[in-house]
Amino acid sequence: MIDPLSFQRTRFVMVMISGALLLLTGCISTSSSSTREPSKPIPAETKKIELPPQTSSKTAQPTVGPGVGAKMPNPTLPITSSAPEPNKQTPASEPEKTDMAVENSKKEEVNPPPPNKQPPAVQPSIASSSETPSGSKPASASAKPKNQPIDETAKLSNQELLDAALEYFQASNDFWEQGDLDGALEALDKSYSFILKVTKSDDPGLAQQKEDLRITIAKRVTEVYASRFTVANGNHKAIPLVMNKHVEKALNSFKGPERNNFLAAYRLSGRYRPAIVKALEQAGLPTELSWLPLIESNFKIRAFSSARALGLWQFIASTGYKFGLKRDTWIDERMDPDKATAAAIAYLQELHNIFGDWSTVLAAYNCGEYAVLRRIKTQRLNYLDNFWDLYETLPRETAFYVPKFMAVLHIINDPQANGFTLPPVDDPIEVEDVAINRKMQLADAAKHIGLSADFLKDLNPELRHGITPEKPYTLKTPKGQGEALLAKLNEIPVYEPPVPPFFSYTVRRGDTLSTIARQFRISMNALMETNNLNRKHYLRAGSHLRIPSGRYAPATAKKTYTPSTSTALVRYVVKEGDSLWTIANRYNTTVDSIRSLNKLKDKSLKMGQEIVISPNHITGERSSNAKTYYVVQEGETLYAIAKKHQMNLADFLVLNDLKPSSTIYPGQTVKIKAD
Repeated sequence: MIDPLSFQRTRFVMVMISGALLLLTGCISTSSSSTREPSKPIPAETKKIELPPQTSSKTAQPTVGPGVGAKMPNPTLPITSSAPEPNKQTPASEPEKTDMAVENSKKEEVNPPPPNKQPPAVQPSIASSSETPSGSKPASASAKPKNQPIDETAKLSNQELLDAALEYFQASNDFWEQGDLDGALEALDKSYSFILKVTKSDDPGLAQQKEDLRITIAKRVTEVYASRFTVANGNHKAIPLVMNKHVEKALNSFKGPERNNFLAAYRLSGRYRPAIVKALEQAGLPTELSWLPLIESNFKIRAFSSARALGLWQFIASTGYKFGLKRDTWIDERMDPDKATAAAIAYLQELHNIFGDWSTVLAAYNCGEYAVLRRIKTQRLNYLDNFWDLYETLPRETAFYVPKFMAVLHIINDPQANGFTLPPVDDPIEVEDVAINRKMQLADAAKHIGLSADFLKDLNPELRHGITPEKPYTLKTPKGQGEALLAKLNEIPVYEPPVPPFFSYTVRRGDTLSTIARQFRISMNALMETNNLNRKHYLRAGSHLRIPSGRYAPATAKKTYTPSTSTALVRYVVKEGDSLWTIANRYNTTVDSIRSLNKLKDKSLKMGQEIVISPNHITGERSSNAKTYYVVQEGETLYAIAKKHQMNLADFLVLNDLKPSSTIYPGQTVKIKAD
């Protein structure tokens, strides 16, 4: 039997021996670490070693070198430690401790402390001397500042902006030479964005650099686009007349549900096709292309598609602008057969330069060259050897467009073999051009010369509202009717559009009935009467008032026309130094009017050349008071306001001393033409 007292003594001795052994082990570890080769010392002026404060001031935890992850001895045994005092900098003469910290930290990664065990209390950290004082949380060495957007143009001088623009321009050359056309265009866009940041300066050198770069960038953009012409190399043959399952499907459609439309379009083609064939022959293009409008518009000059394509050749607005078709409040040249045909020929020539294969050209004409080029890039086959390989990848509407055109050619070439008896076609209408300078409705003009309004409108389909514009304009009349129109021109009433009875105004903070009335030059009684208000009503910011613009609007001066002594055109011989612009300015007419009257294809003139001019006989000018005011509504743009009031954007900008880049705000008052 074991004596309890002896057992207790034995246990005490064993605990003491165990503690002594642990203490001895720590001393040996410290001694061995001091015999290691010291690492490169950390300069005292730049680095320091910080120790976190110990958890207890009574029973200090043992420290066996900095960062050592040793097991803790029995906490009941008070052990004196030689660790440095907390918040005290460790001298630079002990670099070996840093190595020990690194070594032991690696050990901890391999052997993490077991669950519910306290990790080592001493974890020294190395911090720069410029960081926060000891005791504060040091910044993590891996922490990175958040990315902030960088404005490349910030704090750049005008010269530095131009230098940067030139660098991007030169970068575009590299992209271009490597065949990266998208990269080249993106670099050119970036180059131009730097030019836009250049502020106005009196330095002529800077101004010259800016203009040179503008012109150079514009030329390079054109060259990059022109280089697309080498993307594909077709067989350059005439339009291939093939027969396959796709063309047979289109033929069956024309024989069945589309038969009546086909026959009506064929009959109408006689009115426009002779002029189209002549223009194609002059351009050296296949005359079979004259049947394209049958697919595009059924030869209807006002055909309008869901894609907002308009006219005989179905141009969208942007493509029309690209090929010289103008569009404003009064005119849309996409509906003019002659002008649209010239634009279509230019477009077809460009597409043929790109693709070289007429089947692919037709597909690109329908859906755009970029859509076709994107699909070409995905093709592994030489698709131009067989267009029908590409055909399978095109959008359904575009894909069927080419077979339909080929089916039309089959029917035209041999109608009986394809089950058709073709009707006689309409005769073309011979016209003559009449230069006028009067804003009038075509219905009024037709009445004065004994024509139907619809017939005169069909001769001038580009007039969107059946009204001639305010500037000189070349009107088409049936041959032999031009002199009759000029003789009665002053009898035709000048068109004055109706004035809306009122427009809307959004009340702003601080407005009163009297200030609003003064702003729009109307009486307060008229304002209250229009809005059913009395003097006791309070105005609330954000509410809407109706501003009368009819009988309360300022009176407008009427245009007066002095009958000319002769309706004959003026004949002028071009002299040295003349240009179309100077001649038009001298005779108060327009360049377009002179070009139209003289069938000029470009703006070049030769000395001694004789041209005819229709002088502008307007003697009464619109009074400066012939304007009213409009309050900008939320979401409106300069273009939207001009269009709403049937004004050209340029006229609207000039009237309000605005620039295309100007910004307008809801509640702002702008001037508009009263009529």
